Amino acid sequence: MTILNACGPSAVRRCLVVAVALLMAACSSVERPKPTPLEPLTPRIAGKQVWRQSLGRPLAGQTVAVLGDRFMLAGDDGKIVSMDIGTGTVRGQVTVGAPLSAGVGSDGRHAAVVTRNNELVVIDGDREIWRTRLNSRVVTAPLVAGERVFIQAVDRSVQAFDVFDGRRLWTVGRSGDALSLAQPGVLLAYRNTLLVGMGARLLALDPLTGALRADSTLASPRGTNEVERLADLVGPAARSGDVVCARSFQVAVTCLNVERHAVLWSRPQGGFEGLAIDAEFVSGADATDRVSAWRRASGDVAWTSDKLRYRGLTAPLSVGSTLVFGDSEGWLHVLSQDRGEPLLRLPTDGSAIIAPLVRSGLTMLAVTRSGNVFAFRPE
Repeated sequence: MTILNACGPSAVRRCLVVAVALLMAACSSVERPKPTPLEPLTPRIAGKQVWRQSLGRPLAGQTVAVLGDRFMLAGDDGKIVSMDIGTGTVRGQVTVGAPLSAGVGSDGRHAAVVTRNNELVVIDGDREIWRTRLNSRVVTAPLVAGERVFIQAVDRSVQAFDVFDGRRLWTVGRSGDALSLAQPGVLLAYRNTLLVGMGARLLALDPLTGALRADSTLASPRGTNEVERLADLVGPAARSGDVVCARSFQVAVTCLNVERHAVLWSRPQGGFEGLAIDAEFVSGADATDRVSAWRRASGDVAWTSDKLRYRGLTAPLSVGSTLVFGDSEGWLHVLSQDRGEPLLRLPTDGSAIIAPLVRSGLTMLAVTRSGNVFAFRPE
């Protein structure tokens, strides 16, 4: 369930509790439709599980960093683990000694996480080198790049820290919003520019100074109250070359050329998970798990599929000519990119897949609510 954050400057914690309580009450009063039963499937391609590893209690809002020949991920208890992509062997492990609120970000040497006590912690290899307290809750994994650590908080502020000594270098913020979305947002690098979601806008910032280079509005929300007008960009965004596509919560899917800071197209679609992109298509699932693919160049709908509705789909992963989703029953669904036809179905442990799928080369990774990590490869 997506969580809202009420951003009153003097009562953030109190307002957050109220927002969550109201949302839980609303969710409990509406029965979600049952998942669409899976049709019998004769595999049209081959793939298999190549290893399985246990992480322990998983982190809500888990993200996985892909670093050369390693996957790096974090447990809810503050444990950061790196696993060999080929075998799943644990190659490194360190703990920050506190439960986490956001997944791990890393540049291959330094790793950064944020605790539930709002502490940013930075690790060098197998040792902690510094930590500092933040003024707001963080649920988006830090971005570590260019000898800096970038943080996106739920109060829509963005901060940069020196990766070696923890000095705060700059802060960019926006105030006055009644609500924001406490769900991993958009925070990524494009060449020498930092791209960050701030409400329904995508900001292009100078990573050295925080100066604004461009400001693109990706959605124009309409509604009668603050909840209906909420349109924060949700991660993961999808990038291919100089095209970045992102979903604004419950409003639209939009693609823009970040080199020219020009919106290419925008299509209305309610939803709250990220997108995938390849050379021809942009793909994602709406709030009912109806899957759609738009032609990357024009935004025209290439196909839609209702076969996985209400199955609790993750953000998709583009793998060659295929598109892969995880679901709330632990299945991986492999579809054709061009038509959305089911090609293969792979099981995990029967619990929900809770993190966006990632891959390195031909190895694809899935993390389940039971705390298991599964790697798959095509045959």
